[in-house]
Amino acid sequence: MKKEQFIQLTKVSKSFGDKSVLRRLNLSIREGETLVILGRSGCGKSVALKILLGLMRADAGTVTVDGQDISHLSEKSLFEVRKKFGMLFQGAALFDSLTVGENVAFALTEHSTKSKSEIAEIVHDNLRFVELEGTEELMPSELSGGMKKRAALARAMAYQPSIMLYDEPTTGLDPITATTINALIRKTQKEYNVTSIVVTHELDSGFSVADRVAVMDQGAILEIGTIDAIQKSQNSFVQTFIAGPK
Repeated sequence: MKKEQFIQLTKVSKSFGDKSVLRRLNLSIREGETLVILGRSGCGKSVALKILLGLMRADAGTVTVDGQDISHLSEKSLFEVRKKFGMLFQGAALFDSLTVGENVAFALTEHSTKSKSEIAEIVHDNLRFVELEGTEELMPSELSGGMKKRAALARAMAYQPSIMLYDEPTTGLDPITATTINALIRKTQKEYNVTSIVVTHELDSGFSVADRVAVMDQGAILEIGTIDAIQKSQNSFVQTFIAGPK
């Protein structure tokens, strides 16, 4: 049976100087679902992801992943937890000096005991999954923006994470390429049974991949539910955000 509270952020707060970015944020994520966090730029979405990944410490509150409180773990213990995560960054963040194949293989080469032939097979399989078969020897500079995103997804999935985090996955992409990335997010969830968290300010993109949607503003979750429930929300900010500019 899938866990209802697979990932949980409880009363999480984070400030930078006198600027409060997260304000006692509460969020519960179910195992195997795709949860989309919608909100304006600067509302704290990406900071919440970094705290969940352990790249940033919360000032207060707790973060639990699969029953384990990671809020105060040592860096060594956090590293073990991070192995459960894959991350697709907003700018793809490929290593410019490595080939596409070396990028996808990076975590396996650095942190696994797999042989070169095993790693090569995993790289091939993951590039085929994102429809980039045969690009192993290309450099990132030879790829389009959409291809870079797909290569970055292949890299994120190579270590077989159980949780995928997506930070603004379709920002800056044309509509056709964005549709391709959204389809891959769904495909990754279904074929690998990963729990996915997608942070975006783009309504169409979020609704196309979501099982549930959380709307965030000023460092807190205002409402969470199915797409239908969010569309019928009585919260004035949620209504305005969903309606878009007039």
